[in-house]
Amino acid sequence: MWKHLMSLALLLSVVACGQQRANTPAPTSSNAQGVVLKDVPATVDTKASYLFYLHGRIIENGDLRPIDPRYGVYEYEEILRTLAAKGFAVISEARARDTDVNQYATKVVQQVNTLINAGVPPSHITVVGASKGALITMRVSTLLRNKDVNFVIMSNCNDWVDKNFQIDLHGNVLSIYDMNDEFGQTCRKFFDKASGLNRHKEVVLKVGTGHAVLYKPMKEWIDLVVEWAKP
Repeated sequence: MWKHLMSLALLLSVVACGQQRANTPAPTSSNAQGVVLKDVPATVDTKASYLFYLHGRIIENGDLRPIDPRYGVYEYEEILRTLAAKGFAVISEARARDTDVNQYATKVVQQVNTLINAGVPPSHITVVGASKGALITMRVSTLLRNKDVNFVIMSNCNDWVDKNFQIDLHGNVLSIYDMNDEFGQTCRKFFDKASGLNRHKEVVLKVGTGHAVLYKPMKEWIDLVVEWAKP
């Protein structure tokens, strides 16, 4: 009889604990800062700072750690981890081979608008582009036409871009390039004809390795990006 009562009491205790756990509310929000994502999250943390990183063309070949004979290893994933460690929700994906610049820029514009429509302040959103990614970034700035979103253009301001693409910069735009870069130099021409610029700045790095500075998360440009992205 005593054993029967003890078993019944144990059973009731287990049931009660299960009901208590079932009635405990699930978390309703998550902290998106310090993570790397491939797309805008389904549940948007409106307090996070979001940073889109648009890589160079070489990643489109299908290797996430490709080697260029001139510039060395492109440390794509290390760049993402470094930016995330600075407190950003980093959004980046390896684009397909020969990605169309305008089509991809339209996709990023839609992603940015999704964040803004969810309640993220535009000043908490930064789009960073390196090389081909910089060209896409310029088109995002042109299409988005938002004066409060932050943009960083890294090494692709040149006459070919000016001739072949409609660029009308909007927002807070920072230009970064190395003094010996053979592809991208000053963005002054694009600044001068822009109709929607807010704050803007250009920094010429003195590293001296040209386009190779984009291939690694160098402090020289990482710190500039972090500072520019601050609300």
